[in-house]
Parts: sequence; C-alpha cells; structure tokens
Amino acid sequence: MASKKRSILDHVFVPKARVLSEKEVEELLRRYRVTKEMLPRILETDPVVVELGAKKGDVIEFVRNSPIAGRSIYYRVVV
Repeated sequence: MASKKRSILDHVFVPKARVLSEKEVEELLRRYRVTKEMLPRILETDPVVVELGAKKGDVIEFVRNSPIAGRSIYYRVVV
C-alpha cells in the first residue's frame, strides 16, 4: 500500500503561504509604497516555493501565528 505524500505546507513549523494575484501585488506595492525589488527575497528552489508552484517574480504571502503579535504577515518575492 502506497502512503499518501504529505505536503511540506502541512508541517507545524511552516507558516501558511500563498501566491498573490497580480491585482493583490499591485495593491500591496501601492499600500506600502515599495517596488518588487524592495521586498525580501525567497529562492525559486525553496521547498515552499516549489510546493506552491511559484515562479520568478511571484510574490508570496506568509502568515504566521505569533504569541506576541497574534498574527504576523510578511511577503517575499521569488528570485
């Protein structure tokens, strides 16, 4: 019996992640008055990027639960 392949995204230490749509990226850049080049980077070879199927130039939103901040949201551009 073959075991079901588990996603790295299901691991307790991996924050929730999703690729933003182009419209969401435009809104994000406008809201924070930044360019994509100013966002922190994440490598195209990162396991989370591979699992999401993200490509170079995509922006990924990460949401992490924090005991201090409650919920922390941050963004990375795929390079």
